[in-house]
Amino acid sequence: NEISMANSRFNIRKLIKDGLIIRKAVKMHSRSRVRKNLEAKRKGRHTGIGKRRGTKEARLPSKVIWMRRQRVLRRLLRKYRQQKKIDKHLYHFFYRHAKGNMYKNKRVLVEAIHKMKAEQVKAKTLLEQSEARQEKAKLQKKKRAQKKEDVLKTGGK
Repeated sequence: NEISMANSRFNIRKLIKDGLIIRKAVKMHSRSRVRKNLEAKRKGRHTGIGKRRGTKEARLPSKVIWMRRQRVLRRLLRKYRQQKKIDKHLYHFFYRHAKGNMYKNKRVLVEAIHKMKAEQVKAKTLLEQSEARQEKAKLQKKKRAQKKEDVLKTGGK
């Protein structure tokens, strides 16, 4: 009744002071449910076919996947070159092949690098062996020629 009679600011202030009028609490807008749902989504819940609105490309563009892959492969190649695991020629070879979509992930690239290095080592050893064989043959030929010459010299006397 007293509140309904109050028709001026002064009267309202008096009622506030007396405690008959109190301020209404601000409505709460909690994000706890949102946080809980996001946590579940991180675990992979609520992401089935029925929950999807965008196309596969719109949800995670293939370009983004490609860029991530290229960056991973190029970072690995740079690291290997810096650590002197591969020389600049191998680096260039693998860089171009990575751009040409030859390696689907890091593991495949590392395997390819190891394979290529093994092939190079094998080729080098084979080359060294063949050179050694040639050198040996040359020496034997020289020896034979020397022997023949000696026989001719001694046979002539």
